[in-house]
Amino acid sequence: MERRDAIIIGGGPAGLSAARRFSELGIAATVLEREQQAGGVPRHCGHLGFGWQSHRRIWTGPRFAAQLRADSAALDVRAGHTVLGIDGDILRVQNARGIHEMAAGKILLATGTRETPRAPRFVGGSRPRGVMTTGALQANIYLQNFAPFARPVIIGTELVSFSAILTCRHLCIRPVAMIEAKDRISAPRPGDLVAQFVYGVPVWTRTKLIAIEGRSQVEAVEIEREGSHERVACDGVIFTGEWVPEASLLVNRPKVTLAGNVHGALKTSGACWREGRAIAEKMAGELA
Repeated sequence: MERRDAIIIGGGPAGLSAARRFSELGIAATVLEREQQAGGVPRHCGHLGFGWQSHRRIWTGPRFAAQLRADSAALDVRAGHTVLGIDGDILRVQNARGIHEMAAGKILLATGTRETPRAPRFVGGSRPRGVMTTGALQANIYLQNFAPFARPVIIGTELVSFSAILTCRHLCIRPVAMIEAKDRISAPRPGDLVAQFVYGVPVWTRTKLIAIEGRSQVEAVEIEREGSHERVACDGVIFTGEWVPEASLLVNRPKVTLAGNVHGALKTSGACWREGRAIAEKMAGELA
């Protein structure tokens, strides 16, 4: 059985920075990334705002992800490898050739987080095309150069919700509105003012999504606003935020260390990068 000093599950900012720090400290570490390319969520965030905390540069997400891959080019980073389970220090790993096992002195879980999609939010109505999370939207636009709709409604007002506006602008998609059930937006102000007066997207607080209408494609949404129901014509719905850690591998509570957005409050990619390095230093001391 292949054995490594440390195995890192997840090849995003936290995982790749940890791998590089392990290497600098003389620790043989392997990164297992389920996607076909490492870099994490920044790979399909085409707007600026990445790289300052790690490289003192202002980059787009794909440029930042490319630099992370370049920084770890000499390391053992294995894309297309999915960890199916952990039993003590043994990992069951699947790749294109099948399923095998690996043993690790230390295991670092850096699988990140994901947005809550439609089903767990209990939104009624039909099941047409054009309903997705911000992550799926970014994958469509930045990785496939495909516009899944022209006039969507954005659900939520977290920072990622405003990122969805910037993503839409990349292919001239014009959101109809951004809606928020609470009394004020979740992101810091003046985010709502910027959305409305700079990008032309009205922000409706105290507004709840009730149902989605449409057959083959979204045609409208039903909302409850200020106590009354309204029908808003649109051709897409973007569910944003309400982050859930990708922690399914912790079901049996194996002895693993966590880094990045798989635990704690939501962090920026730069903060995840810094945390990955710090945790790798601690783990290296324990291995020594």
